[in-house]
Amino acid sequence: MGDYYDHEEQPTRAWVLHPEITSDRDRRDAQAGLEEGVALAAALPDLEVVGSEIVRLSKIQPGSLFGSGKIDEIAANLKAEEIELVLVDGPVTPVQQRNLEKAWKVKLLDRTGLILEIFSDRARTREGVLQVEMAALSYQRTRLVRAWTHLERQRGGLGFVGGPGETQIEADRRAIDEQLNRLRKQLEKVAKTRELHRASRAKVPFPIVALVGYTNAGKSTFFNTVTGADVFAKDMLFATLDPTMRQLKLETAHGGDRDIILSDTVGFISNLPTQLVAAFRATLEEVLDADLIVHVRDISSDETEEQKEDVLTILSDLGIKDDAPMIEVWNKIDLLDEESKAARLARAEAQEGVHAISAVTGEGVEGLLAAISAHFEEDKIERELVVPFSEGKKRAWLFDQGVVMEERASEEGYALTVLWTPRQEKQFREM
Repeated sequence: MGDYYDHEEQPTRAWVLHPEITSDRDRRDAQAGLEEGVALAAALPDLEVVGSEIVRLSKIQPGSLFGSGKIDEIAANLKAEEIELVLVDGPVTPVQQRNLEKAWKVKLLDRTGLILEIFSDRARTREGVLQVEMAALSYQRTRLVRAWTHLERQRGGLGFVGGPGETQIEADRRAIDEQLNRLRKQLEKVAKTRELHRASRAKVPFPIVALVGYTNAGKSTFFNTVTGADVFAKDMLFATLDPTMRQLKLETAHGGDRDIILSDTVGFISNLPTQLVAAFRATLEEVLDADLIVHVRDISSDETEEQKEDVLTILSDLGIKDDAPMIEVWNKIDLLDEESKAARLARAEAQEGVHAISAVTGEGVEGLLAAISAHFEEDKIERELVVPFSEGKKRAWLFDQGVVMEERASEEGYALTVLWTPRQEKQFREM
């Protein structure tokens, strides 16, 4: 595969195919799908997307995906354009991949392989790197013969497309399983460290606000705007992969200050490979811990409604309940023409919990931050509690939160009078 791809030389010439199964009534707009496939390819460094096309099929051919006539037609295009890599925006079985690579004499990646490549290139934290490697190995396990030199390299792609100085290694199942076991053990250690960090964060009496949204919706740009951080933000799919957290001071309605922790998360995408949904559950656990979810949407996209459904589906899969506190943000209003912008602003104002903003120009951001702050303007409730002597951690947590008004000794344990918010009570009950 090193013949196809070399970081030191010219970029690899790639062609993107978006299969449209015409018999699928639930299919999405093919043109939008193709554009997303091209955007995915553009997110991978050292690739030059020379061309792209929608391939309409009445049904999938089990052995070759496409019919023989279409395969010959595409082969002629690939040869004429000197294409080295074909990216199929959809699932391709190992048999289909082998037959198409043989017919076209090029390397082929399906949607899962491409997203794995991008995730590998983006992962920065130790946990992120391990999660990507495990997802990649699970994917490779179904394809038996694969170069997996990324296990020997410190950084860079996964080796599906190729890399510097790599050799072809036959990845048999036993070798992959041994590697998966080794990675699992490493991941367990990382997870324990992460649990300690979460425990220490729980002691901080600041609510967590998690930014979620479809990839490239502008979450990182918003994050940078309001925190002054320097998170990698670019008009590119999966620009952010690892979660980033910053403390942010907001004004309250009474003129005081309120501290929150703002968390930027990996962008969601339709048809996310199942390996990655499982692998990045830990990365997305910041959302599970959140006191408020801020759903950032690219309101300028033609697919904005479909993207919203994708995000809500993934949140549901992660275990987020329908009634979880959420604010919806319509971002990128600066990309709309004046008429569309005015209509969107009017619609947003008419809906509770919806804010239209531009993270680039700053329009609407101040109002959004005020709404986030107002969400935590909670009335405090007084409660009488008895904490058993054996549950000293619970007692310590209450004192760390600064909610204990009075403490008395009783036969059952520590008798406490506390004054807390509904959020703090919920946290305590879940301990």
